[in-house]
Amino acid sequence: MDYLKQQDKKLGQVIDRIGLVERAVIPDLFAALVNSIVGQQISMKAADTIWLRMQERFTEITPENLVVKTAEEVQQCGITMKKALYIKNIAQAVDSGAFNIAGLAKLPDEEVCRRLSALPGVGRWTAEMLMTFCLQRKDVVSWGDLAIRRGMMLLYRHRKLDRAKFEKYRRRYSPFGTIASFYLWEIAADSNLKK
Repeated sequence: MDYLKQQDKKLGQVIDRIGLVERAVIPDLFAALVNSIVGQQISMKAADTIWLRMQERFTEITPENLVVKTAEEVQQCGITMKKALYIKNIAQAVDSGAFNIAGLAKLPDEEVCRRLSALPGVGRWTAEMLMTFCLQRKDVVSWGDLAIRRGMMLLYRHRKLDRAKFEKYRRRYSPFGTIASFYLWEIAADSNLKK
């Protein structure tokens, strides 16, 4: 937080107003990946509701628990059939050993993104959310996250945000981009914070 306040006066003012931001971490890589898939292109509130349903229905979100369920059973938690099939396929790949999910923890960020993006239904945004909320990587600012981009646009008063401007800010936040992301999400959720 101190580093970001030194690097960026506007972001520093928001950090001072909000104080410490804490986010929940899902320590299990498989559960975190399923959670990220659930959260694709839906609101945080909807994702939280579906996640709770999944935990109630399946108790633990493990490959062993999900591989024996049908895609329909997974879908009944409130997700699309497409997402249910992605989750089922990933559960099978992890359970069979075809995909070494535990090995991701030791890989650099770009390699984590590359390996995860090879899985159906997993793109860069999903990989970045896994690195943020499970692996706790320190320097993740996702271009694919609309709320992060919205937070930047509000903070710096831009009507549009191209990739070059985004990268300028991302570099400014480095090596603590993940912390900046937390504050950008807060700004996006409450646009009064930019004032």
